[in-house]
Amino acid sequence: MSSTSALRRTPSAPDAERLKRLATHAAVLVAAILIAVKIWAWIATGSVAMLASLVDSTLDLVASGLNLIAVRHALTPADEEHRFGHGKAEALAGLGQAAFIGGSAAFLLFQSLERLVAPQAVEQSATGLLVMAISLALTVALVVFQRYVIARTRSLAIGADQLHYLTDIFTNLGVVAAFVLAGLWGWTLADPLIGLAIAATIGWGAFNILRGSFDELMDHEFDDADRQRIKDIVAQHKAVVSLHDLRTRRAGHRAFIQMHLELPAQMTLIEAHHISDEVEAAIQQAFPEAEVLTHQDPAGYETMMALDRK
Repeated sequence: MSSTSALRRTPSAPDAERLKRLATHAAVLVAAILIAVKIWAWIATGSVAMLASLVDSTLDLVASGLNLIAVRHALTPADEEHRFGHGKAEALAGLGQAAFIGGSAAFLLFQSLERLVAPQAVEQSATGLLVMAISLALTVALVVFQRYVIARTRSLAIGADQLHYLTDIFTNLGVVAAFVLAGLWGWTLADPLIGLAIAATIGWGAFNILRGSFDELMDHEFDDADRQRIKDIVAQHKAVVSLHDLRTRRAGHRAFIQMHLELPAQMTLIEAHHISDEVEAAIQQAFPEAEVLTHQDPAGYETMMALDRK
C-alpha cells in the first residue's frame, strides 16, 4: 500500500474523536435496550439463565458509565498537585467494577444453586428465544461497528469494550441453549447449570479486573518482554556502554520508564545529554504512551562506588 493511500484511509483527529464518541454512545444505547427487553423476558419466563444475561447487560451499562467518568478524569492533564497525571483513576474505577461484578456473580451463584436444588419449569420459551435473538442481533451489530472504529482509530478503550461484547455473544448463545433444553425439551436442570456457568464466567472477569487494577495501583513492572525490548533499544545505540536501575510502571493510558545510562567517562555533558535525548526518542517511538526519564552515569561509576564503600 502506498503512503498516499494509507494517509487517505486514516481519519483526521476530529473524525477519529467523532467515531470514538459514536462507538461509546452506541455501546451504552445497546446495553440500555437489552436491559429493558431482558427485564420483560425474565418476568415472563422466570429463567435464571435469562436473569444471568440481564445481570450481564446491567454490568455492561454500569461498566461503561464508570469507564466514561474514569477515563475523562484520567485524561485530565497533570497539575501542581498531581505531577504524574490522573491515570490511576482508571484503576480505582476498576476496583469498584470488580466489587460490583463480583457481588453480581455471587448473587447469580446463589440463585442458580437454589434453582438447582428446586428445579422449576421455564415458561414462555418462545418469548425468551425472541428476546435472545434481538439481543444477539444488536450485540453482533455493535461488535461489527466497534471493529470498524478500531480499524480507523486504533482505540485501545474501544478494543477492550469489543472484547467484552464478544463474550456477551457466547453468553447469549448459552441462554438460547437453556431455553431450548429447559423450555422446549423439558430438561429443567439445564437452566440453573447454564446460570452457574455464566456466574463463573462473570466471576472470572471480575477477578481479572481486580488483578489488573491492583497491579497498576501497586506500580507493577512491565512484563519481561517489554522490559527486554527497552534494553534492546538502548543497546542499539553505539555510544551507550550499559544501563541499570530500569524502572517501569503504568497509570491508565500513560506509562513511565526510568533508567540510568552508563556512558564513556570522558564524554562531555553536552554529548551525554544529546545521547540521552536520542535514546529517549527511540524508546518513545516504541512506547508512544510513555514518559521516559534517563540519568547519565560515567561507565564503571557503580563499580567504583562499590569499591569505595568497602
